[in-house]
Amino acid sequence: MWIYEKKLQYPVRVSKCDPRVAKYLIEQYGGADGELSAALRYLNQRYSIPDKVVGLLNDIGTEEFAHLEMIATMIYKLTKDATVDQLEAAGLGPHYSVHDKALYYANAEGVPWTAAYIQAKGDPIADLYEDIAAEEKARATYQWIIDQTDDVDLQDALKFLREREVIHSLRFREAVEILKADREQKKVF
Repeated sequence: MWIYEKKLQYPVRVSKCDPRVAKYLIEQYGGADGELSAALRYLNQRYSIPDKVVGLLNDIGTEEFAHLEMIATMIYKLTKDATVDQLEAAGLGPHYSVHDKALYYANAEGVPWTAAYIQAKGDPIADLYEDIAAEEKARATYQWIIDQTDDVDLQDALKFLREREVIHSLRFREAVEILKADREQKKVF
């Protein structure tokens, strides 16, 4: 179904070790509005959405996995040279004591990822509005993380991700309008 190119969707460069920012990025890795939740939400919802927009959910859902890979790369690069003291100072001591520097699907506070984060109502319009909200929350989170780092290399990749959230939100809004227009058409059987 997919062809995997062994490269990131967008280059991830990090100019310094920064476990503090890595902790913030963990939210986008395993948090409620993070990339894993988005990918699974969209790929799940595609089974109960009309054919007119099912491809959109598939396309965006798979792209979210590419974003997850970028976030994982950022976290790895930000922490790979960190000492235990630096990890503890950044609030990652509990994570380190259980996982070392391994990635783990949890939010920034260390709460493990849960399927309760993803929604599937079965009503296409309701699901798409949920998706729009998820994209807007992710966009806001990326902006706040951009504001919390002075690493211009990292900011570059974060800005790319932020802009993709904007595009996804717009595409979901278009899908809502397509489905509303379809619903308003007179159907003759």
